[in-house]
Amino acid sequence: MIVVGSSNMDIVLRVARAPDVGETVLGTDYVMYPGGKGANQAVAAQRSGASVCFVACLGCDAYGEFLHDNLVQENLELTALVRSDTPTGLAFILLEESGQNRITIISGANAALTPEQVLPAIQQRDILLMQLEVPLEVVKASAQQMHKMGGLVILNASPVQQKMEEILSLADILLVNELEAMQLLALSEPVNAQNAIAMVEKLASGRQSAVITLGKAGAAWAIRQGKSGLVPGFSVDVVDTTGCGDAFAGAFSAAIASDHSMESAVIFANAAGALAATREGAQASLPLRATIESFIAQNISTNSNNYSRA
Repeated sequence: MIVVGSSNMDIVLRVARAPDVGETVLGTDYVMYPGGKGANQAVAAQRSGASVCFVACLGCDAYGEFLHDNLVQENLELTALVRSDTPTGLAFILLEESGQNRITIISGANAALTPEQVLPAIQQRDILLMQLEVPLEVVKASAQQMHKMGGLVILNASPVQQKMEEILSLADILLVNELEAMQLLALSEPVNAQNAIAMVEKLASGRQSAVITLGKAGAAWAIRQGKSGLVPGFSVDVVDTTGCGDAFAGAFSAAIASDHSMESAVIFANAAGALAATREGAQASLPLRATIESFIAQNISTNSNNYSRA
């Protein structure tokens, strides 16, 4: 499979709580991690058992060198990785003691990626995973090329942007969290475990399938043929929620690449997301396939009525 997306240096600032408007809050410390939705999801998919080609744009600066070396260590295929004179993308993450986070992204070199740099790498691939932290023209062209090749397009529609209807129409499988689902469906009421199935069925209309992640409540899924369900989440001690959604997206895509059913892929991805919440950092927290499988075996009875291994 191929992942086209962003690669950032994440600068995590630890605070007891986020400041109010006009308020200054003293933090405890800071740390830097490799991140970016594209890179996170590529690493998550690779660690989950997929063979991943990753396409992104890094600056020719110290951050870019650090991120490149880290991606090499993850055994990703990087033959189509682009370098630019534009500074490497940065993400500033305000991490509260509760484990919740607030994130601001400076796109940097991610915004310099072009369709011409990406399209040759899509040849001979059967699954494309993308997000929306690179130019929408890149997302559109990549999805169209994958469809020409007869492959599958998985879109994590994050962050939600204006005028993205055509992009959404190119997604065979759509992945969003509850807030993104609210935005895409223009809802005034929050998406939760009680209404998630109805909402995900709406998102699945016109495409193969859709998934809405619900944090600790799990995830809802639906496929075009009319089947849908809610997979409960796993209970863990939360340390840092940064990267949990990316862990889900990467693990889910790896499971789909391995011919899992939709429900089985969601269970696998739920476990990956839960495990990611137990460690700090984005890529640093992403679990290996064996760890995910062991976690599922320990937490799901083979006779459970709440889960299916189909």
